[in-house]
Amino acid sequence: MATRSATAYRCTECGWQTAKWVGRCGECQSWGTVVSSAENEGITKAVRATVLDAARIARPITEISSDIASHWATGIGEFDRVLGGGLVPGAAILLSGEPGVGKSTLLLEVAAKAAEEHLRVLYVSAEESVSQVKLRAERTHSLSPTLMLAAETDLSTVLGQIDAVQPHLVIVDSVQTVASASLDSAAGSPTQVREVASTLIRVAKERSLPVLLVGHVTKDGSIAGPRVLEHLVDVVCQFEGDRQTALRFVRALKNRFGPTDEVGCFEMTSDGIAEVPDPSGLFLSRGSDAVSGTCVTVALEGRRALPVEVQALVVSTSTPNPRRVTNGVDASRVAMILAVLERRARVKLAELDVYVSTVGGVRLTEPGADLAIALALASAASDKPLPHDLAAFGEISLAGEVRPVSSSRIRAAEAKRLGFTRIVDDESQQLVRALTRAFT
Repeated sequence: MATRSATAYRCTECGWQTAKWVGRCGECQSWGTVVSSAENEGITKAVRATVLDAARIARPITEISSDIASHWATGIGEFDRVLGGGLVPGAAILLSGEPGVGKSTLLLEVAAKAAEEHLRVLYVSAEESVSQVKLRAERTHSLSPTLMLAAETDLSTVLGQIDAVQPHLVIVDSVQTVASASLDSAAGSPTQVREVASTLIRVAKERSLPVLLVGHVTKDGSIAGPRVLEHLVDVVCQFEGDRQTALRFVRALKNRFGPTDEVGCFEMTSDGIAEVPDPSGLFLSRGSDAVSGTCVTVALEGRRALPVEVQALVVSTSTPNPRRVTNGVDASRVAMILAVLERRARVKLAELDVYVSTVGGVRLTEPGADLAIALALASAASDKPLPHDLAAFGEISLAGEVRPVSSSRIRAAEAKRLGFTRIVDDESQQLVRALTRAFT
């Protein structure tokens, strides 16, 4: 008696198999990644056929020209800094960020700069109509006859547009809203995202054509779609910034053609987005009079040293539970510094409301700002201003020690460049000594 063939299902992320379809993988817990073996085999055959068609005879590495890997500048210095010098022919670049942070505005600016150099740019918008994109381009002065717009959500149509335009640069906004008709799943599903991204990347490699992809993020800030998407592309850039402030940062999380510790700084304006090559003035107050509760630190964003002013305010309270309010700094870190000040330096703050903030809305996440926060709190508690030419950086331990932080020389050099001649750092060794040095 012939056995009846059963349909098997496999997770496209981890390979887990099951006899019946489920919405969530039982192994990697990914949603929407379980497909039938027939669909999975069809994808595999298509990929295998593509690989065989694109096969080339292997050559010695010494005979291969490296010119194809040279960068060409986009005309936006801060973006080029993050990319390692500019775009590389055949590179696939993924730019992710929260909705409304300015991803489309930045890439439209990149497209306009390339078009100004008489390069054909294909901007594919899968979320807006061409009229909406043009309105944004008019506002940002990004109009050019070599900037071609297309509003498409079908992958095959996008490929047809690439064949028709023959561009030097392709921008797809966004990869989660383009779908392939060969798959039954909806746009944005893991299988669709993987198929769309892999196809566009293959085209980029075959034609030495740089492709910029916009990626959505989930609630926890990670890139939406399968993790394989980050492995497929050459560069992963994250666009960060609070929509309540104008400041934006672009940092590289992965870069096959350059460093991953560079950060680009931008500012949102009424005309679009502007570079901030020297952002030091954004995070320092403009007041000339000495005020208690303020201290300047030098934070590191990638390789870039950023002077940031920390402000603290302490007031008496009648409530049994004093308030601890922070903005731009980690609340748990401030709580630890308060405990160390109370126990090791005898600065009484337990019965006071404490407010700590940074100028310019920048967020300090590294421990190098500990000493500046402690000095600002001590200054606020004593109502005694710190010298206007003083800057501080260093990590504070629970034992009351001031520990060294990375790139101390770079921080000190940047502080002195801006006129801060008195540096309080790990040379003090103890928090009590640092307080004494700062106030004398």
